[in-house]
Amino acid sequence: MNDMGSRFPGGHPFRKPFERVAPGERRSITDEKDAAEQAHAPRPVGEARFASPPDVPPPSTEPPAPPSGYGAGAPPAGFGAGAPPSGFGGSRPVAPPAPPQPPQDNAAQDNASQDHAPQDHVEVSPEPVEADAPVERPLAERPLERPVAPPAPPSEVMPAPRGEHRYDPPAPPAPEPREPIAPVARTPEPEPEPEPEDQAASHDEDEEQPEQRRSEAHKAIGEVLQIAGSSSQARLSAQRLVECQQDADPSVQLAGLVGSQIKVRVGKVWLLASVRTQTLDRQTGEIIAEIDFLGEGSEEKLTGRIRNFTRGITHYPVPGAEVFAATNADLAQVYASDGRSNIQIGKVFPTKEIRAGLYIDAMLGKHFALLGSTGTGKSTSAALILHRICEAAPEGHILMVDPHGEYSAAFRGTGQIFDVGNLKVPYWLMNFEEHCEVFITNEGSDRQADMDILSKCLLKARSKNRMAEGMSRLTVDSPIPYLLSDLTGAIQDEMGKLDKATNTAPFLRVKTKIDEIKADPRYQFMFSGMLVADTMQEVIQRLFRLPGNGSPISIVDVSGVPSEITSTVVALLSRMVFDFAIWGRDEKTRPILLVCEEAHRYVPNEKNADRSSVGRILSRIAKEGRKYGISLGLITQRPSDLAEGVLSQCGTILSMRLNNERDQDFVKAAMPEGARGFLDTIPALRNRECIVCGEGTAIPMRVTFDDLEERKRPASEDPSFSELWNETGGEEEAVERIVTRWRAQHR
Repeated sequence: MNDMGSRFPGGHPFRKPFERVAPGERRSITDEKDAAEQAHAPRPVGEARFASPPDVPPPSTEPPAPPSGYGAGAPPAGFGAGAPPSGFGGSRPVAPPAPPQPPQDNAAQDNASQDHAPQDHVEVSPEPVEADAPVERPLAERPLERPVAPPAPPSEVMPAPRGEHRYDPPAPPAPEPREPIAPVARTPEPEPEPEPEDQAASHDEDEEQPEQRRSEAHKAIGEVLQIAGSSSQARLSAQRLVECQQDADPSVQLAGLVGSQIKVRVGKVWLLASVRTQTLDRQTGEIIAEIDFLGEGSEEKLTGRIRNFTRGITHYPVPGAEVFAATNADLAQVYASDGRSNIQIGKVFPTKEIRAGLYIDAMLGKHFALLGSTGTGKSTSAALILHRICEAAPEGHILMVDPHGEYSAAFRGTGQIFDVGNLKVPYWLMNFEEHCEVFITNEGSDRQADMDILSKCLLKARSKNRMAEGMSRLTVDSPIPYLLSDLTGAIQDEMGKLDKATNTAPFLRVKTKIDEIKADPRYQFMFSGMLVADTMQEVIQRLFRLPGNGSPISIVDVSGVPSEITSTVVALLSRMVFDFAIWGRDEKTRPILLVCEEAHRYVPNEKNADRSSVGRILSRIAKEGRKYGISLGLITQRPSDLAEGVLSQCGTILSMRLNNERDQDFVKAAMPEGARGFLDTIPALRNRECIVCGEGTAIPMRVTFDDLEERKRPASEDPSFSELWNETGGEEEAVERIVTRWRAQHR
């Protein structure tokens, strides 16, 4: 209060109610205060920095009426203890927003308001307030000290908030035109008002969730615990495995599970491994997994994924090396073709875009086996593979033995179909062992006697052909045409040389059996008298598709062959393939693929072995055929009944679902070391799914086979009992046709 004299030269305001301000004019202190407040009233929030003050009309000489909303004797806003700030009480209308003004610094506004705000007039109250003591006001009563909110975007109009003015003056008159103001630097557009933390966090999680899922693959899921050659141990974090299950990458979702792929970095090389088993460590809560290393590839600099993958390990990690999940991008590089000829049979599980391919040369060069229980789609999968091979090699040479006649419908348009009606395989193509299987039925010592008689007489019958005259070495196995009558005549001649009639029993047994087969119409496809001509070259060309002429596969339907000689017919066809390859080594190599459906019937294990020739020749092909350009494909539903040596020779194994535990154990023993982790999933495979491992693929993989067109499917679909048993009509005609074919033994 010491500077009152300097502010009011006419005297102290409390002692002189009126004072001469100018010549001929007297003004009240209250008028002066009201005029100052009206001129310097604060602007609404958001307009104070960008609005220009309105034109203040000249002050009136008469005392103004008190503002509306205040009772008689109410102190001016901001004076006296407990006085409500102007604009907070009552229902006064809100003043319209002031016209815009040039930007002004907040500090300058505060100083201007302090310089012009009257601080002299204090009403007398029961408890006078000391003039020099600062008045502490609530935050709501100090509008000039509130932080100014950022201005709204240009498209939004912010209404003037209530409670920001000391009082609402009457609407000012329209502003007069002003001189143009120098342009002010454009203020950058303010950012949107921040959201609450909890709401903003929820939005961020929703928006960045896919990105976070993709980044999970870059986090380690464990570490290497032990190294022991191809099989090692790793400690996996159970929490990380749960997090990976929420990842957007389907390959990362399976990280650490049995049969999944993981990778370990060794320098600049990625090692790919398969998880075989899992064991929970109850002390630490972590998972101990046995892993099998499959191969390695270099690291791509930009993406960090695997490239140039090759089988085999040259760099082993050390214990403590971090383990990561293999991504879809990694598997795409691993399963991608390296340029070798391949066929695509389906998609790699669990991906939906990575194609599963088989290398033709590697798969056929070292044989393959397709295993699966009945009803898993084994026949359709076999037809799919053969169709893909025929499409990739239209001039190939494939011979398939079909014991049920189901593949004829699948290859009728792309191959040659043979059955008992048009097979016409001459009997003289059989070697001595096969002759014995057909013409000799005794066992024990009598069998050996019969074999000696047949061997001696067969050689005489072959030697009667003119073709044998120029041969220096003629054996019982030489494929020289002969007449069955010449064979029986030779037996009769040998029997006539006997001194005693009691020793004729072996000769009579052999001769009688030959006459029975010769007269049986079921054997006419092989023992017909019309087949005595030399047609060996024609038979080989027809069966082996030489040339193929766009039909590279021959289907031999042996379902109509008498069961007594079915194995002999298969043995004859198989041996012809092997002998043709052996005697053709000096010629240009023409590889032949021999496919045997129901292979366990022809190559049984030792327990079920019947000493048949077909088992011996197929075993020999499995062991030696690769050297001569012969490929063997075995298809069976009972792998445990197969000869163990035959299945172990198959370099590529495609195993579909196997329900029998003995079959599962047998396949596990035949699988390569790196594929053991996949074998636990064999009982859980769905139809048309298989585990592929071996030479025909880069690494073991779980494959979902492609759908095959209806016209290319074998006739092996299960009947629909619920539908067929609700239909009727045409039964009599169908039975009549069946009986006719049955009696004629011909389809």
